[in-house]
Amino acid sequence: MVVGLGTGSTAVWFVKALGARGLKLTCVSTSTVTADLAASLGLKLAELGETGTIDLTVDGADEIGPGLSLIKGAGAALLREKLVWEASKRCVVIADAAKQVETLGAKFPLPIEVVAFGHKTTANRICDVLAEFDIGTAPRLRMKDGAAVKTDNGNLIYDAACGRIEEPAALAAALKSLTGVVEHGLFLDLADRALIGTDGGVITLEP
Repeated sequence: MVVGLGTGSTAVWFVKALGARGLKLTCVSTSTVTADLAASLGLKLAELGETGTIDLTVDGADEIGPGLSLIKGAGAALLREKLVWEASKRCVVIADAAKQVETLGAKFPLPIEVVAFGHKTTANRICDVLAEFDIGTAPRLRMKDGAAVKTDNGNLIYDAACGRIEEPAALAAALKSLTGVVEHGLFLDLADRALIGTDGGVITLEP
């Protein structure tokens, strides 16, 4: 079986649990951080495209909205995550109850991965698109320890505090059409199931 491994604090628990099972699997990682963890646990790794279709990908999410629409990208791995997700037969989200929202954008900013060259002009174009959707907050370049965060692909991340995303599909298409934007954190029509951890146990959600 081929399993896609997500990135982030929740996905770490899944990778550790998977490693403890001692199963004969081939894993495809969504980031170098997850790949290093998986390798340290003795999991067999392959690059995306070497294994054919991925049977199952398990990953976390920053927000879970109606119909299992998602915002992802807190771990700056959204591009590789989406590539792995789209190559998978089934995708399962694992998260705690605090990640559920009635409308996407309510709690977590939308990550947008951009090419480093000319990123400030790209950010201006992103502002124009956000304004078209009545989102007035300008995206902010993600920083850590005084330096811009770089993805595993050498790109930069802008975070847009949207407040409410009323038309996620239209916004996703508009952002993806911008020159300089590589990917965004709107994961739509990709999740097949969500497992939500609550104080009373695990709740299963489907689109």
